[in-house]
Amino acid sequence: MNLYAAAAAASCRFMAVIRRIVIAALLAGGISQAANALPDHWVATWTASPMAADSALDEANSGFNGQTLRQIARISIGGNRLRVRLSNAYGSHPLLVGAVHLALHGVGASIVAASDRTLLFNGKGSVTIPAGALVLSDPVNLTVAPLTELAVSLYFPVATGPVTWHQLGMQTTFLSPPGDETAAVSLPIASTSKSLYLLSGVEVMAGPEIGAVVALGDSITDGYASTVDADHRWPNFLARRLNDAAAPWRMAVLDQGISGNRLLHETEGPNALGRFDRDVLAQPGVTHVIVLEGINDIGMPGYLGRPDEEVTSEEIIGAYRQLILRAHEKGLKVYGATLTPFEDSGEPYYSPAGEAKREAVNAWIRSQSEFDAVIDFDRVIRDPTHPTRLLAAYDSGDHLHPSDAGYQAMAASIDLRLLRSGVSLEARP
Repeated sequence: MNLYAAAAAASCRFMAVIRRIVIAALLAGGISQAANALPDHWVATWTASPMAADSALDEANSGFNGQTLRQIARISIGGNRLRVRLSNAYGSHPLLVGAVHLALHGVGASIVAASDRTLLFNGKGSVTIPAGALVLSDPVNLTVAPLTELAVSLYFPVATGPVTWHQLGMQTTFLSPPGDETAAVSLPIASTSKSLYLLSGVEVMAGPEIGAVVALGDSITDGYASTVDADHRWPNFLARRLNDAAAPWRMAVLDQGISGNRLLHETEGPNALGRFDRDVLAQPGVTHVIVLEGINDIGMPGYLGRPDEEVTSEEIIGAYRQLILRAHEKGLKVYGATLTPFEDSGEPYYSPAGEAKREAVNAWIRSQSEFDAVIDFDRVIRDPTHPTRLLAAYDSGDHLHPSDAGYQAMAASIDLRLLRSGVSLEARP
């Protein structure tokens, strides 16, 4: 590292410390004096964790050629100035995006016409994203309320080949016939998908007191089995609690769940230890992390027939300790969520030995002092008369993933005081 880079890094660390001090002062009541101490800053308001294209999961992800994609994202916090992130993290070659537009979502594939904004990249209307890279758009002025649905339209003038995506979008994505339809009020539809492509983040300029909580997890965080187009994942319900009119304070909620994800091995997406820097630490404005990962580490080796990937409860706990260390190194609060029941989810994913591991992991989460607090999702959605099973009212039907009501109950159980910057709580059962 050269002298300039070292100085810049030191400056960033210093500003992070100062920001935390000022936020604590704001929340302690010294608002008038502290409010002018820091400028507004960029905060991620919506995210989708990038994944490598996988034809086994989506035959349609063979790429796009001369078509327009319109994708819908419900943000958490609002603002007046926005920008987007596009990721070519798993691309094998530079990717040309011919045009990008941002607008308020209307109905279906339509937008609110007066809200349409052309996004530029370094002042240009098109951008080539190098293989493995991401790009940020130039900011645009657009007033958006919290919990607003945005539409991001991307035009691909030449064949892309398979692209970086997020497989479990739980949201309808619209693909046009050939043509640049990024400005179309009503996008002509050739086909639809339930996945997201290239779009990995939306950011807003927010006040210095605003932070973001990252929900790091697997399919239960990704919202598997929730209602499509309803935004009924548990992070969505948490965002509503933190950003509706009655919210005690506002905070961004970032869903970084990947269906099938594990802490220590690859199934879908990079393992959680491998993606922690990208999906958590690099997110602008992040102050808190909720970790709900590990059930796939228990169940997937048997389900996939990979006995060499069997892990012990101690190895899962060791992975948590690594995430805690890395979060604390950056000054983040990190909360451990207990693993939810999975009995009757089907063998060999479920087994009595796997249940013993789950209970051992949960006992450690509840009893230790390394996480900053415990969020006991297991206790919230289990059947009190048969605690190794989901409560029927919260079961989507597969006995592993919660229903919409289950996801809502999970979010409702979180003590919002844990997500207030600068506040430290003991919240252990």
